[in-house]
Formats: sequence, structure tokens, C-alpha cells
Amino acid sequence: MLEKGPRLILHIDLDCFFVSVERVLDPGLNEKPVIVSGNPEGRGVVSSASYEARAFGVKSGMPIQKARRLCKDALVLPVRMGAYAEFSERVFDLLRDFSPLVEEASIDEAYLDITGTQRLFGPAKTAGEMIQKRLKQELGLPSSLGIGRNKMIAKIASKLAKPAGILEVKPGQEQNFLAELPISAIPGVGGKTEQRLELLGAKKIKHLTRLGPKL
Repeated sequence: MLEKGPRLILHIDLDCFFVSVERVLDPGLNEKPVIVSGNPEGRGVVSSASYEARAFGVKSGMPIQKARRLCKDALVLPVRMGAYAEFSERVFDLLRDFSPLVEEASIDEAYLDITGTQRLFGPAKTAGEMIQKRLKQELGLPSSLGIGRNKMIAKIASKLAKPAGILEVKPGQEQNFLAELPISAIPGVGGKTEQRLELLGAKKIKHLTRLGPKL
């Protein structure tokens, strides 16, 4: 029986997932600028880009023609959703070894409730390191992990941990962790919402607490 304690959520985000799968299938792609697109030769958009390509300004959702102009040496590959889905299922199967409570957020990210698993896997960060190691050794996939008392904190932490890092926000440290982050760090806050909040004087998350009824 698992020990009780403060609720702990681990968010795992597979780094450059489509590109990472392609590199497992073809190691010759390692350390090269790689872009995966649904329509590489037409008017498609970037589905996934390696960090080597991102260094030139390539981003997910960008028109593929613009991405090609920014990174002329990029290797552009077509989406192979069947392969990605197969790897994704293997990832989720592995994650269930660490918790029975796994929420699949998308094909390349998930939330694990690791509350009370310390007796089995040690402290939360140790469990995260075990997960990262197995994903890399058994599936060849790099990942970034965030740990916190709720899903929002864990997701923000995993984003800040990229690439291939782990960031734990310990219980009671949430306010300090969030305070200096930009509004855009909050999941679901897009450009328009960020602009509206800035007009109200909120550029950082700490400013939101001062707005009160203005929201």
C-alpha cells in the first residue's frame, strides 16, 4: 500500500518527439537539423523541429517554406503518425510502471500522480530520474520532467526544464517559483490574452494577484 503525503504530480514532455522517433529509426539524423512536416514539399507547417533547427529560429506551427529559408541545411521529413503512435503507446506503458494514475495529455506528454510512491522509487526527483533513464535507454527518447503539487505547476516546470532536464517545485515554494515568470508561462495563455493582461499592468504572474476585480 502506498504511503500518503502531499499530492505530487509529475509532468513528462518528450523532447522534439517526432524528430526523436525519426532519430531512433535512423541514427544518421543525430546532431543534424531535422524538421518533420505534414507536407514537406507544399504548404504544410512544422510539426516538430530538432534543437539544431530551432537554433535558426524554426518553430512548431511555422510554415515549412519559411522554415526552409531560415535553416537551409535542414533535413525535412514527412510525418509518420503510425510510428509515433506506436512509440507513444510504449512510453505510456513504461510510465504505468511508476504510477497507476497516468493521464495522457497528448501523444507526447502525460501527467503521473506519484503521491505516496516514495517507498517504491524514493524521492520525487529520484523517480523522475529513473523515468528519464528508462525512456532513454529502452526507447531512445529524451524527455523533460516537471514535478509539483498540481498539474499547472508541473507543466510549467517541465517546460522550464527543457531540454532533457528535471525541475521540482517543492510544496510551499509555488508562489516564489511563479512570481517572476512571464504571464505567457501559464498554460493556455495565448498572445491576445497576454496583451490584454499587460494593458492591465500584469507582465509577470506575481502581478495577477494585484489586479483583483479588474480581471
